[in-house]
Amino acid sequence: MAIRILIVDDHAVVRQGLRMFLTLDSELEIIGEAIDGKMAIEMAHKLQPDVILMDLLMPVMDGITAIGIIRRELPDTEIVALTSVLEDQAVIGAVRAGAIGYILKDTESDELIRAIKAAAAGQVQLSPKAAARLMREVRAPESPESLTERETEVLRLLAKGLSNKEIAQQLVIGEKTVKTHVSNILSKLNLASRTQAALHAARIGLVEGLGE
Repeated sequence: MAIRILIVDDHAVVRQGLRMFLTLDSELEIIGEAIDGKMAIEMAHKLQPDVILMDLLMPVMDGITAIGIIRRELPDTEIVALTSVLEDQAVIGAVRAGAIGYILKDTESDELIRAIKAAAAGQVQLSPKAAARLMREVRAPESPESLTERETEVLRLLAKGLSNKEIAQQLVIGEKTVKTHVSNILSKLNLASRTQAALHAARIGLVEGLGE
């Protein structure tokens, strides 16, 4: 089944460009477009996309606010921030709100397609620069509820960049069970996204680096 994508950007030319090259890949399907955060929330509820490509700087409602609301209301939808800014505040704000990926608009098209497919599979992928910035800023609570042994193992594999399917295969459990474990981990650690969970795992020494 194709990965269902919602494109959110206030510039028509950006939306057209994205639509043009993303539709060349048979594994991707563009199911809608929105021009601001408010419209993105409405369309996300209506269309239930697998992945949302979210611009951050938009009128009416910015992307970071929209990411936070969509992640709370539609936890199965993954969001990739697609922006022209690599400022600490934007990177941190997007990931804190729940974005699984952070891609710059000048990224090569095949790299963006890879990031979309990784997001749909629940894979955490961060560039070393973004990871270093986030590591300093995205804090998990000091004394979170303790994770079970199985949840800790899922968290370790997630932080290594494995997809839900790969985690399921490695632990010999169902993919749905993996999703449940991930939800429990985020809830216990009071985090909004898998990316934050991966950063937390690296910070507490569960893994040496991200996506390795």
